[in-house]
Amino acid sequence: MSSPARSKQPSGPTPPPDEHAEAWQLVDKAQSGDIEAFGLLYDRYVDQVFRYVLFRVGDRSLAEDVTSETFLRALRRITTVSYQGRDVGAWFVTIARNLVLDHVKSSRYRLEVTTAELDDNRQVTAGPEQAVLDEATSHELLRCVSELNDDQRECIVLRFLHGLSVAETAQQMGRNEGAIKALQHRAVRRLAQLLPAELR
Repeated sequence: MSSPARSKQPSGPTPPPDEHAEAWQLVDKAQSGDIEAFGLLYDRYVDQVFRYVLFRVGDRSLAEDVTSETFLRALRRITTVSYQGRDVGAWFVTIARNLVLDHVKSSRYRLEVTTAELDDNRQVTAGPEQAVLDEATSHELLRCVSELNDDQRECIVLRFLHGLSVAETAQQMGRNEGAIKALQHRAVRRLAQLLPAELR
């Protein structure tokens, strides 16, 4: 009995939903050797990967290097990826996460974040005094995030910096949703303890 063709009769996970379908079509083309399709995937996900890496390593130059290496690895491994119930962006972030972990293991590591590079979505404030207060608050919050343990920090980054749902965070971290909710709860409580009283 012959095995069904991957593209004709998929087994295992169901086909991607509409919001993921376009990206997975690009993956299909890239797997067939279409470099332009991979370029479109790069354009689509490079900012997401870069912001993730920058938050983890706290150094723009290193983040750029890790982001580049992420997409080089992805290109080399593009034929190995298949739909597993989530957006292909999660695959790129997983590669980036592994590279960051390699960096953590191979060097003395300290999370240092430049708030101005990360807080791109902050709303316009009423005046310069408020801007200074917001800057100080954001800086202090990010400093406190850096003091969380690795799992708590990862959860906070994925949930609140990248805006992933509990389900998406669970997939990304290889946990179930209940574990992520508990981890998030502990992380937020720990942040509340770390933040200075005037910022709580």
